[in-house]
Amino acid sequence: MNLPLHMGLLGVLEAGLIALLVGILSYGLCQLVVRAVEGSMGQALGWACLTAVLVAAGIDTWKLFSLGMMKLESPLYARLALQGIHDPAFLGTRVVVQVVAALTGVALGWLWFSRRWREASATVEQKGTGSGR
Repeated sequence: MNLPLHMGLLGVLEAGLIALLVGILSYGLCQLVVRAVEGSMGQALGWACLTAVLVAAGIDTWKLFSLGMMKLESPLYARLALQGIHDPAFLGTRVVVQVVAALTGVALGWLWFSRRWREASATVEQKGTGSGR
């Protein structure tokens, strides 16, 4: 992420909290879009997981991937590669925590939003069956 986070484990926890919120919001938005196009719950979950991980952990994941693919043969190349990374000592930890937190956020959003919509649809069904008899 391009946010000024703390260094070390505190920065990892901050990034995880942001990823959790991104996951919840991602599911909420994907649920609205999928409901508008009359899609299934699985489509909403799949797109929410994909977008949450891309938004929350995309930049750090790319930096971790490119760091592994670069040829760090000289100290100059290594210094240039590490210069653009915020807290390179905890980059791998931050990526793992961001991915797990984003997926957990999607799961929490699914629980929160589906419960409310399930209750709303149950009341509509009860009103519909009661008036028809």
